[in-house]
Amino acid sequence: MKYDECRNCRDTVTWYSIVSNLILVVIKGVLGVISGCQALVADAFHSSADVMASTVTLASLKISERPADDDHHYGHGKVQFISSSIVGLILITGAIFILIDAIKTIVTGDYDAPNRIAILGAAISVISNELMFRYQSCVGKQNNSPAIMANAWDNRSDAFSSIAVMIGVAFATFGFPVADPLAALGVSVLVIRIGIELNLEAIDGLMDASPEMEELEDIYKIVKDVSSVHGINYMRARTMGDNLHVELNVEVAEALKVYEGDLIVDLLKRRIFQEVKHIGELQIFLTPLRTESR
Repeated sequence: MKYDECRNCRDTVTWYSIVSNLILVVIKGVLGVISGCQALVADAFHSSADVMASTVTLASLKISERPADDDHHYGHGKVQFISSSIVGLILITGAIFILIDAIKTIVTGDYDAPNRIAILGAAISVISNELMFRYQSCVGKQNNSPAIMANAWDNRSDAFSSIAVMIGVAFATFGFPVADPLAALGVSVLVIRIGIELNLEAIDGLMDASPEMEELEDIYKIVKDVSSVHGINYMRARTMGDNLHVELNVEVAEALKVYEGDLIVDLLKRRIFQEVKHIGELQIFLTPLRTESR
């Protein structure tokens, strides 16, 4: 964690997202109705889905903080992947309704050019959601939280969709009214794609897919730098919420005494915990390196 404040941000960032999205729902909904902009009303619906997604994220963060118990020996961290999947499903469901409505409007030809005031609502949404994305992605990365990162991408998807709204309204007000439902259609496709990606990442996490190679490389370098370690038989890791659970099997000299092996394990653990972020559980096993007698 880069700064001590990062932990405090983890506890407040989702509340900021909920409040900002509630404000955007009101702004975009009112301006969408006043301007007659179908795409902006759809974007307001997107923001309301963001509120639900942020609420799910908030609940998952609380649950993931619970310590291990008799029924959950490895803690409750994986609930964050479930949260990420739910966020993705909320996005996909909402986007499908927007997609169907946009297609119906295009097919029937029942569309009019919206008032240009809709551009103001879309612009406010772009700025607000991009700022929230940057803030949440920073907090998510520093705390290694898949739930917060999913919520951050939820805000980024809203920023993208608002850009599409701005483009659609601009074209619609300059003589191409079909651009409004086309923008709504483009928004829905983009949101569906992000929702699918969030679910694929959540599935990887729930199925204990290997974490990023960079994290394992850092551990590998630390272990290899210890002179008493002659090799690494295997290294396995899985993500449990915010933390990485690592299992190591290293080779040491066959003639090593038991207390010397304990010292090596203690040294490795101390260095790894000091130099690698978000290590939750670390198991190190020693294997004697057999040397052939001459």
